Amino acid sequence: MRQRKLGSSDLEVSAIGLGCMGMSIAYGEHDEAESVATIGRALDLGINLIDTADMYGNGANEELVGRAIAARRDEVVLATKFGNRLRAGSGKPVDGRPAYALQACDASLRRLGVDVIDLYYLHRVDPDVPIEDTVGAMASLVAAGKVRAIGLSEAGPATLRRAHAVHPIAALQTEYSLWTRDVEAEILPLCTELGITLVPYSPLGRGFLTGTIRRADDLIAGDRRHDHPRFSAENIARNRALLAVLEEIAADLGCTPSGVALAWLLGNPAGVVPIPGTQRRKYVELNAAAVELTLSAAQRARLEEVFRPGVTAGLRYPEKQMGGLGL
Repeated sequence: MRQRKLGSSDLEVSAIGLGCMGMSIAYGEHDEAESVATIGRALDLGINLIDTADMYGNGANEELVGRAIAARRDEVVLATKFGNRLRAGSGKPVDGRPAYALQACDASLRRLGVDVIDLYYLHRVDPDVPIEDTVGAMASLVAAGKVRAIGLSEAGPATLRRAHAVHPIAALQTEYSLWTRDVEAEILPLCTELGITLVPYSPLGRGFLTGTIRRADDLIAGDRRHDHPRFSAENIARNRALLAVLEEIAADLGCTPSGVALAWLLGNPAGVVPIPGTQRRKYVELNAAAVELTLSAAQRARLEEVFRPGVTAGLRYPEKQMGGLGL
């Protein structure tokens, strides 16, 4: 498995990681035994960046990941996040207070069953707390040996620059895929300037770019994507036309549409590290295989022509959640 460096930190990670959110929430039914086996299979394949968060299942996902990696901790670059929560009595969805950062880290360490978190992210920026204060607390966790490197998730350019001035930001995690290319305007160039690694989540468009979701009815009851505008019946019908180019190139390369979508990201000269999520071994194997795929310049150009920025029908999150992004 090819390796990439996370920012200016000393962390070396696989070119592709594993997102674990779907093992506990969001996408319908869950199979813990298969999820644990999937994490093990990822490690077998050389995928060492394992990504979770304290809010995935109210800590349940961290506990699952902790059990899965317990016997193989030295093979893992472990990433988790804090700050995405409802503060008691306030209805406020984020919490970047320094005291909470310290408290949340200790709680995550306990649930994960580890002594140190390799990459600790602020999950969402708290508009009521200066980013300098939150990052200062995160930096104190590095000094205390509880965290090796820090990152932000869904932060805007100004916030990212201010945070990096306090302590080196190793990684910025944000949504990036063929059908969500917003970061190319400002965020990706800034990451390159500052030496920050972009870690795209939902690199397969929450499964849409696999080519397996063609109608809203393809999603089972309880799947959170029913609440996402891009997966409404009307928008899926409009977005479905985008899949043709993925399927054409996949047929030429003898791979899956998801392999093409990941290969496009992996070919980005900025050296991004996508973290596709899955709770099935067969899919982690397909995702790992994408690292060996190479798209021609003509294929990349064709994909970028069809998936031009702004072409996707529907917001990437429900409207009420969009306000907390890019702060």
